[in-house]
Formats: sequence, C-alpha cells, structure tokens
Amino acid sequence: MPERHPNQPSPFGALTLKQKTLLYERMAELFSENKRSLFDRLAPLRTRHLCVVLEDIYQSHNASAVLRSCDCFGVQDVHVVEKHNPFNPAGDVAVGSSKWVDYYRYADTAAAYAELSRRGYRIVATLPHENDQMIGDLDISQPTALVFGTELTGLSQEAIDGADAYVKIPMYGFTESFNISVCAALSLFSLTERMRHADGLNWQLDDNALLDLKLHWTMQVVRDGEKVMENLMQNMPNQ
Repeated sequence: MPERHPNQPSPFGALTLKQKTLLYERMAELFSENKRSLFDRLAPLRTRHLCVVLEDIYQSHNASAVLRSCDCFGVQDVHVVEKHNPFNPAGDVAVGSSKWVDYYRYADTAAAYAELSRRGYRIVATLPHENDQMIGDLDISQPTALVFGTELTGLSQEAIDGADAYVKIPMYGFTESFNISVCAALSLFSLTERMRHADGLNWQLDDNALLDLKLHWTMQVVRDGEKVMENLMQNMPNQ
C-alpha cells in the first residue's frame, strides 16, 4: 500500500456504505475476476486488533521480511519509527506484500506511542524484562501493538520505558536472541492463532473499514488507480 499518514482521514470517509459498495463494484470491473475473488476472500481475514511497530530497522531484508509476515498472518498495519534509519524494504524479500499492508512513518518513538495510545492500543515491547511474560501468556483481549527494535542494540530505552507490557519467546539453545524478522514471525503466528480462535473477541474489520481496505487494494491493481478512483467518486450518485 502507499504510505498512510497517522491522522489522515480515509478518502472514502464521506461515502455511505452503499456508495462504497457501488464504487468497489465499478472498480472491480477493471481487473480480473480472480483478483476480485482474492480480495473478497482475504479482506475479512485482515485485522487491526494486532499491529506491529518497528523501531529503527536498518537492514532492508529484515524490514521486508516483517512486512511479508504481517501480510501472511493478516495483520494490516505496521508503524515505523525512523529516528536514525530510514524504512526501506527490499522488494525481492517482501514479494509484493508492501502493496497489501499499510505502513505509517514517525520521526520518533514518542510520536508513534502517542498515536497508538490514541487508537486504544496496549503497547507491548518484545524483549526479556523483569516484568516480562511468555508470548503465549500475553493477554490480547484489547488491541495490541507489538514493538520490535533495531538489529544490533534492540529497543531504545524510550521504547522500553514507554511500553505497557513486555513479552519474550521461549528459547532453549545457546543463542540468546532471534533475528528480528524471525521474532516477528513467531510472535505473529502465536498471537494471530489465539486471536482467531478466541471466543467473543472482535478482531475483524467492521463493514466500513472492510470496504475501505478493498477500495485501497483496488488502487494497487488498476492502472492509474488513484486517478480512476477519483473520477468515479466525482460521478458517484447520492445514496
């Protein structure tokens, strides 16, 4: 997906649900039935109940691998702190996942945490800590943001101090840590599996957010998709 801004309103926010449905139908006429089937099947499996925060990742293949894991596990949002290192995913590792996952950039950790808190997320740092718990024991009853740090030094002290909770992945070997992309993949597998099987947990997108997502996806597969979308919206009937 193109970069999203934290406080940017949805371009479809002024449309009714019926208008969004009609807009999606019209856009879907411009790409293959196979792609539409994928959108219709996969969009209901996406979640914003869980999201990922990456603090100062500097190796492009790690950034890309985390994006790919988020796409594979249906996690829609990635929040990126670029205090020292720019976020620069490598396309050959991401394998197109950057088209389908939203990402948001922040100049510092405090800004990212403030926005996540505003959205109602519990911020969970991934590192051994005196108050930590195993990933399988983490309470995910409320929206949860998992924070991963840079490759060599891990999370900054600011990221650690500002977190609401701490988790670690069990390890039984001589090596004391996982690579960040492996840590993210293992964490997301554990949490998304529990999330999807939890009774009464409202982890899916509502109808409006679901259509917004599908409309954003259509702009990735239609040539000049943003311009085509704007033209269709200008001629949208009042409903």
